[in-house]
Amino acid sequence: MTFSPANHPSSSSKTQSSSQVKAREKPEVSCFAFVLSLRAALHDEHHLAGDLSSVRVWREEDASWIAPSPPPVRKVRASQPQNNAEMPRFSARWVVLLVLILLVGAFFYCEYLIYFPTILKCAWPKISHARGGGEGIDGRPLDSTSVRAMVLSDTHLLGAVGGHWFDKLRREWQMERAFQTALWLLKPEIVFILGDIFDEGKWSSQKHWEDDVRRFHRMFRHSAETELVVLVGNHDIGFHYEMDWFKLQRFEKVFNASSTRIVTKKGVNFLLVNSVALHGDGCPICQSVENELIKLSRDLNCSLQNSGSCEGSQTYPPTPPIMLQHYPLFRVSDAGCTGRDAAPPEERHLLFREKYDVLSKEASQRLLQWFKPRLILSGHTHSGCEVLHDNKYPEISVPSFSWRNRNNPSFILASVSPGSFAMSKCFLPEESTVIGVYCSAGGCLLLLLLAQCVWMKGLLQCLSLLGKHKSL
Repeated sequence: MTFSPANHPSSSSKTQSSSQVKAREKPEVSCFAFVLSLRAALHDEHHLAGDLSSVRVWREEDASWIAPSPPPVRKVRASQPQNNAEMPRFSARWVVLLVLILLVGAFFYCEYLIYFPTILKCAWPKISHARGGGEGIDGRPLDSTSVRAMVLSDTHLLGAVGGHWFDKLRREWQMERAFQTALWLLKPEIVFILGDIFDEGKWSSQKHWEDDVRRFHRMFRHSAETELVVLVGNHDIGFHYEMDWFKLQRFEKVFNASSTRIVTKKGVNFLLVNSVALHGDGCPICQSVENELIKLSRDLNCSLQNSGSCEGSQTYPPTPPIMLQHYPLFRVSDAGCTGRDAAPPEERHLLFREKYDVLSKEASQRLLQWFKPRLILSGHTHSGCEVLHDNKYPEISVPSFSWRNRNNPSFILASVSPGSFAMSKCFLPEESTVIGVYCSAGGCLLLLLLAQCVWMKGLLQCLSLLGKHKSL
């Protein structure tokens, strides 16, 4: 009997068992492939590779290998601060450095450096091209025998009554820096201050007066090579109806000199006049000052005439004086005054009051007749002006030296010889310029901080913070 493989029982059982084995192998392969793909995906995710192109997964539905979908990328928060932490700290340091440079630079320039380039523009005038040029009385060139005189006016040091502490600090610092810089760069031989040294001298108590004097000596300190000469003004001892002997003698004691006298330097006579006392009403102080002026006039005229009949009189160099005083000689107004330091256009046509804004006509004529000065220098109006009296006596009104009285203070540089003189004007930094520099620095600072805020947190966060601050 012949048995075929198909009919053989063992053969059929082997065939059946082999098919069952194959059926069992498929799930095992599928599970193994799934484990491999899962392991690869986890490995790639851990290393942030994200490349699953070589991984295949067995799918039972259609009995095929497919590429798995990429796993979702999880944000790794722990690594971000490490990458970005250094940038804000680095930029914040630079911002702080820039802010410090900006603030320190603006302060140093406005409070120190600005005075140097401004005053360096000034120079002593050459006397050889002025009126009466040529040679001096000893045959030497006039420039070698001339006196370098610096003339300023109306410093108005604030007192304890009406002076705000910031106003006092700001304006007095400006005058101190301007004066000290001018001394260092220009080296004048003599400095004249034409009155109104103090703003409240007319009513200061003794304690406040001593404090004002101490501040004045600190601000206007000078070396022994420079002589400082101070004239009296109405704010120092009061107007005519306010002044008394106590205030006048207190002022003269501080500056160790009479309010009316002649200062001689290198053959040049500088006549100092207490113009506050020239009201001509016979008051005791007025009468004393007029008697002193008459005596000085007689002495000067005797020296000019070189007369032998002037025995017992004081001898002075035979040259007409330079007259310095606080009040200007009489003029109707500042209508004819021009220049950068003149009064504002709306004030130039205001009429001056005699014995208040200017000297009276009578007092002005007496001074011109007694002394016949070749130049008059005055203050009081806080503005600059040039006037020619009787067509032969020039007068220059010196502007205020303080920012408190004008935006562009200035002073006079005078080269004076026994036979001639030359004048030039030196302007100080304008207060508006300093304010503009500070405002520009503040604007740059705000822009810098705003840029840093936007860069660090974003504009919306900055605005939300500002909104929360305003709501609070």
